[in-house]
Amino acid sequence: MILELLKNDRGGRNLLSVLAIVAILVPVCNLLIPADNPLHISTYSVTLMGKYLTYALLAVAVDLVWGYLGILSLGHGAFFALGGYAMGMYLMRQIGDRGVYGNPELPDFMVFLNWQELPWFWQGFDQFWFAALMVLLIPGVVAFGFGWFAFRSRVTGVYLSIITQALTYAFMLAFYRNEMGFGGNNGLTDFKDLLGFSLQSDTMRVALFVASALALAVGYLACRAITTSRLGRVAVAIRDAEARARFIGYRVEEVKLWIFAFSALLAGVAGALYVPQVGIINPNEFSPLASIEMVIWVAVGGRATLYGAVVGAVLVNYAKTVFTGVMPEAWLFALGGLFVLVTLFLPQGIVGLLKRKEASA
Repeated sequence: MILELLKNDRGGRNLLSVLAIVAILVPVCNLLIPADNPLHISTYSVTLMGKYLTYALLAVAVDLVWGYLGILSLGHGAFFALGGYAMGMYLMRQIGDRGVYGNPELPDFMVFLNWQELPWFWQGFDQFWFAALMVLLIPGVVAFGFGWFAFRSRVTGVYLSIITQALTYAFMLAFYRNEMGFGGNNGLTDFKDLLGFSLQSDTMRVALFVASALALAVGYLACRAITTSRLGRVAVAIRDAEARARFIGYRVEEVKLWIFAFSALLAGVAGALYVPQVGIINPNEFSPLASIEMVIWVAVGGRATLYGAVVGAVLVNYAKTVFTGVMPEAWLFALGGLFVLVTLFLPQGIVGLLKRKEASA
């Protein structure tokens, strides 16, 4: 099955091969090679690479709806953050009486705000299986509900992009409010354990890295299965000529709805893996700027390739790590300039440039 999916996808085969190699070598270099050895990879670097992998999975989700369905979503940051908050709520419940105020039931921010009991929507998050279900269910239901109204109203193009941006902005404003019960502007942090294991241990950091690599591989294969199926071919037809696809009998709204919801599920999983690695989730993850950055990752790597989205996400975020360390105040200007340059000179991204060079060789 997997070999069939990757039969005509050399870029995907290369991506999965690199992921497999990295998922083996990084744990070995971190856990088995002494710290004074030049081949040793620090735990900080492992965490940083794990974060890049979660961003890569998020970029694949964005590419699925933008590259293959033609929906320029500027709101996928909302689904990413919702998945992150679901995981963050589980991690907060694991703190128990080890918090600053020592309350076994209420997180510290609730004690500080004089809350007397745990809100109903926090119930169940002390169980990992429930939190994992919510990581999928909450972004999926929100995306399905949003898509149900937007697509049936036949909102398209820039208007749909603006509405998706308004969606994530509305979530950001709501989650900033203390009375919502999600930590306000400070968000959720000070996590201790995951499944009974310390989040600060090298072993857990490596495990999260491997889990991120595995999630990226599974997410890529799932998106590849969609894009190579009949559903994927219909999606491309809708992207290129929506009115014609509707005229010949395809249920355009249903195709958009299910692919959009599935993309939101992937974004939620990416958010859930991101949170325990960075140690915090706050309303800034809902900001429209974050969603715009995701689009830039895909544009830089190459739309409608899936593996190009991975390349773009890793390269741009690595550049961000380096650039913000040297000139943090200039990063946003550099990011904007990069997007303009890619739009003007590399409309098909880095992968498109490599394909053209290969074809002309």
